[in-house]
Amino acid sequence: MIVVDKKKYKMAINEVAKEVHVQVHGLMREEDAEGYMIDLQDTINKVSKHEYTFVVDGTHQTPVPSKVVPQLEQTMQFYSNLGFKDILVVKPASKIAQVQIRNVLERINFTGTFIDKVQHSM
Repeated sequence: MIVVDKKKYKMAINEVAKEVHVQVHGLMREEDAEGYMIDLQDTINKVSKHEYTFVVDGTHQTPVPSKVVPQLEQTMQFYSNLGFKDILVVKPASKIAQVQIRNVLERINFTGTFIDKVQHSM
């Protein structure tokens, strides 16, 4: 069930698989970030986090400029601290974006899993 469907991102809750999916399209700009965070809070407040897996679908994520990497790191750290049962990060199609995200996940000691594709799509 898609909960949020905006130009830059989508959020969905799959009650059968007990998953919350977030998907970002392209590069998130500062003006998009505030609305994204509000929508994210609203979405995750609808589920029992310790029973659900949080899926960050990075398939359409584009490489970020080096000055934006710290924000990407903060975002991944934030996701890690949300309290979900598990976190899955889907590799972007872009090889450059894959390397950027993998490096960020290594720096924050990410405890989730970096996967090739998602089992249940939106």
